[in-house]
Amino acid sequence: MSPQTVEARIASFTQLDARTLHDLLRLRVDVFVVEQRCPYPELDGRDVEPGTRHVWLTRAADGGGRTEGDVDSAAGGDAENEGDGTGDGNDGGADSYGGVVAYLRILADPGGLARIGRVVVAPGARGGGHAGRLMAEALAAVGDRPCVLEAQSHLVGFYARHGFAVSGPEYVEDGIPHTPMRRHPARPDAPEGAAN
Repeated sequence: MSPQTVEARIASFTQLDARTLHDLLRLRVDVFVVEQRCPYPELDGRDVEPGTRHVWLTRAADGGGRTEGDVDSAAGGDAENEGDGTGDGNDGGADSYGGVVAYLRILADPGGLARIGRVVVAPGARGGGHAGRLMAEALAAVGDRPCVLEAQSHLVGFYARHGFAVSGPEYVEDGIPHTPMRRHPARPDAPEGAAN
């Protein structure tokens, strides 16, 4: 599935309908808890915060990502989770998740800081460039705010290509090495092409 066959969606919690919320959470649990074998409380309460934005890619043909209210949508490297696709026996394609191909959330941390997390591509959709497209959509939504994330360490290079730099030492969480990263907005007075 190429990035041209999907649409980007962004919504707050209150703009998500029940089916879309189910599909997004099922993808997260299937990958982060089941595939990566990390039994942890995936539902941490931050999804419902007023400043949280859910960003996902969905197949354009099925209108996946049904939302209520005014939801921004836009038409147009793989990332966070490159597990083995094992789990409940489905192939992990977008059909398994109501057309959802990839997902992340943007949290509003104190001081105007944006925090990207829960970056995931459906197992059957990996290798199609969806993670790169998803990050581009998220960073457009973040705008000129500083942004942080906790990268799985094998993906530091992926996030560096999106302007993030390592901001602290590597640590292990749930048996997976992670590296904190930060992206500063480009300064208006910076020369064109200068790093963030």
